[in-house]
Amino acid sequence: MSKTITDIIPPSRRRQMEQESGQALSENPEYSTPSYTPPPAPPRPVSDLPYRPDNGKIGRKFPWGVALIALIVVAGSAGALYAFADAKVTITPTSSTANVSGDFSATFATGDLPYELISVDKTVSGSVPSESTETVNDPAQGTITIYNAQETKQTLIKNTRFESPAGLIYRIQDSVTIPGGSVSSPGSVTAPVSADTGGENYNIGPTNFTVPGLKGSATFNLVTAKSSAPMTGGFSGTRPSVSQATRDAQNEKSKATLTDSINAEITSKLKAGYIVIPGGTFISYVPQHDTAGKDNSTVNVNLEGTAVAVAFPQAALAKAIAYRVNGSYAGQPISLLNPSTLTLTPATPGTPTAEQGTFAFSLAGPATLVWDVDGSKIAGAVAGKSRSAAYTIIQGFPEVSQAVLTVRPFWKQTFPDDPASIKIATTTVSTK
Repeated sequence: MSKTITDIIPPSRRRQMEQESGQALSENPEYSTPSYTPPPAPPRPVSDLPYRPDNGKIGRKFPWGVALIALIVVAGSAGALYAFADAKVTITPTSSTANVSGDFSATFATGDLPYELISVDKTVSGSVPSESTETVNDPAQGTITIYNAQETKQTLIKNTRFESPAGLIYRIQDSVTIPGGSVSSPGSVTAPVSADTGGENYNIGPTNFTVPGLKGSATFNLVTAKSSAPMTGGFSGTRPSVSQATRDAQNEKSKATLTDSINAEITSKLKAGYIVIPGGTFISYVPQHDTAGKDNSTVNVNLEGTAVAVAFPQAALAKAIAYRVNGSYAGQPISLLNPSTLTLTPATPGTPTAEQGTFAFSLAGPATLVWDVDGSKIAGAVAGKSRSAAYTIIQGFPEVSQAVLTVRPFWKQTFPDDPASIKIATTTVSTK
C-alpha cells in the first residue's frame, strides 16, 4: 500500500497541522464544512435486567400462591356439595273431587262413623229505653249438667226437682234421659232449669245439686247435677218495662250476636280431628225475663240460645264419603278438605240426642278427598334404593299421584340406608 507525506510526519506535528488547518477553514467561509450531527442513540432494551441468553428462564419461581388459592377453591366447592347433601322425596298426594248426594247414618260414640254431641248455652242482653213499669215475680233460670254414675241409663220426667245445698229448688223444663256410665266416667246431659218461685235470692252462683225424688235409694248418690254458670233473672217487685214489639225487635238483633258466640264456643270445644258440617248445629232461642238497666231508665232484654252440634271424626266421615263417590277406594287413610262446602240435613226433624243411638242424615255438595301420605312409610320403602328403583316403588303407593326424587351431590344415585336421613315433603292440594 502506498504511503502519503502525512504518514511520515510525527504524530505531534500532525496534530498541530490539523488544528491550524481547521482554524483556517472556519475563518474562511468558502472553506466551511457542514455541521456535524451525531447519530441517534440506540433504543433502550425492553428490560432493564441484564441480557441473558436463556431469556430469563433461569431462576423463575413456581406460582405457589395461585396454586394454593385454586386448591382452596376446589376443596371448598367439594365441601359445599357435601354440606348441602340431602335425599328428599316430594309427594303430590292422590286427590279426588266429586259431588256428594246421598244418605248416611252415624252411631253415637261407636262404629265406623261415630258422632258426638257438643252442647252450648249462652245468653245475650240488649239494652233499650224503658217505656213503662210492671210488677213481676220472675223465677231465676239457668242450665245444669246432670250426671249418671250407674251402668244403666236414667230417665227424669218433666219438672223433676233439683235441690241446692242451701235448700233452693229448681226444676227441669222437659224430660231427659241420662246415658249410663260409671263413677269415674259418668254419662251426662245438660238441661235448662227454673227456680221453683220468684225472687232475687234464687240468683245463685255455680253449685252442686241433688235429686230429692231419689232420696232413700241407691240412685240418689249416683244421679247428681252441677251448674257451671250463675242462675239469673230472679226478681220480685216493680221494674221498668217495654212493649212486646220492642222486646221482639231487640231479640231479633241479638240473634246474630248470639249465633256467632255459640258457633265460636262450639269450635273451641271440638276434639282434635273432629268437624261440624254446616247444617249440623241445632240452635233454639228462648226469650228470658227482662231485667232493669242502669238507674231504671233502661231495660235489659235477654235472649238465651241453646245449641247442640253433631261432630264427626273428620277421617271417618271422609272414608264414608269416599266409599260412596269413589268406586276404586279401598279403605286407605283419607282426609276431607274444606268440609264447609257440604250441607247436612237430618233425616228427622228435631235436635239429636245421645239416647237415640243413631243419627241419620243426608249430605249434598262438592267434596275434595285427599289420600293421607305416611312419610315414614315412604322413607322406609326407598332407603338404600337407587333413584330409579325408588321411583318404581313409590309408583305402587295408591296415595301418591306424583313424586319428585332428589339426591345430592349429583354423582350419588342411591338413597341413604337410614330412613331418618330421607326428607319427605307433601305438596298442598288446592280445593279450587
